[in-house]
Amino acid sequence: MTDLAARPRAGEVEEPRVEVAPVRPGEELDWAALEAYLRTHLDDLDGEFSVLQFPRGSANLTYRVAFGDRLLVVRRPPFGKIARGAHDMAREHRVLSRLYRAYDRAPRALLHCADTSVVGAEFFVSEYREGVVVWDEIPESMAQHPDAGRRIGFAVVDALAELHAVDPASCDLADLGRPEGYLERQVAGWSSRWEAVAEYAPDREVAELVEEVGRRIRADVPGSQRAGIVHNDYKVDNCQFPHGDPDRVKSVFDWDMATTGDVLVDLGTLLNYWPDRTVDPDSDAAFIVVPGMHALDLPSRAEIVERYTAGSDLDLSRIDWYEAFGCWKTVVILQQLYARFVRGETTDPRMGQRGELVAPLARRALGLLPA
Repeated sequence: MTDLAARPRAGEVEEPRVEVAPVRPGEELDWAALEAYLRTHLDDLDGEFSVLQFPRGSANLTYRVAFGDRLLVVRRPPFGKIARGAHDMAREHRVLSRLYRAYDRAPRALLHCADTSVVGAEFFVSEYREGVVVWDEIPESMAQHPDAGRRIGFAVVDALAELHAVDPASCDLADLGRPEGYLERQVAGWSSRWEAVAEYAPDREVAELVEEVGRRIRADVPGSQRAGIVHNDYKVDNCQFPHGDPDRVKSVFDWDMATTGDVLVDLGTLLNYWPDRTVDPDSDAAFIVVPGMHALDLPSRAEIVERYTAGSDLDLSRIDWYEAFGCWKTVVILQQLYARFVRGETTDPRMGQRGELVAPLARRALGLLPA
């Protein structure tokens, strides 16, 4: 289990380390239609049109579109069958066209296209920001800083705490979600998403393991303390840093599931992805789904909780439930990605490996929950 979490497995497709790359085969769009649409609906697009892809994402298709020296980001849902409410481009555009006013880490959205005839799905366009995303190693531009990994980790949780301090009404997002009953709806929704892809589990034992996690989560939902803006997929590799600066997150990406609700869901999601060298490496609790993150030398999970607590008046005594919920959501997402590969809806070979991560992450979630 330690090897699975800490480094690429035999036969694993290595993730590209570049920011942008040529578009993956099978993920091309109608470029002529896209170019014509953007030139019609946005100003100052006078240069030559070209496209590269951000290759590291697992679901939504994200492209860097250039018109000469002007760079934009175009984002659309993945191909194939999509779970209800997932990959919501209209929601992401709505959030990013407003949130930047109160939270400067949110890239500004510029345009939303609901006409699916242009590129086969709804899409939105946002500003492009220069910077570096931390994946499985300290970026070269930060390597000279002492304790760079710890500083990156604390910057990530500080940016999350700052998001949770934003008053949604201050940027016209007060009606983004329905905080009342938020946790209960989330639990019910993710239960339904699992049921939709459970048939792709490798065997009945794995399916029963995931279902037992869901049962325990549903049996002990905590009471929410305060509502705020919830990103809903907050993690290190959804954060961008300025080159050479490990102490401040410049941008936060992937807002298609953002809402207003119990903000501790975000902290649980972050902990779900977080490696921890203080944990027995052979225990279920050590497992993470991002190979190589152990090498970052991030702060421990306990330190991350302490850092968040220092700037918050929330009671974190039930944080294990939120972390388990974060693990369970990730389990479902991994199963969705694997199902998409099995159904032939993506040619990305990484998606064919996502199913291997379901059982060990479910066991980690189970260990966080009372029987």
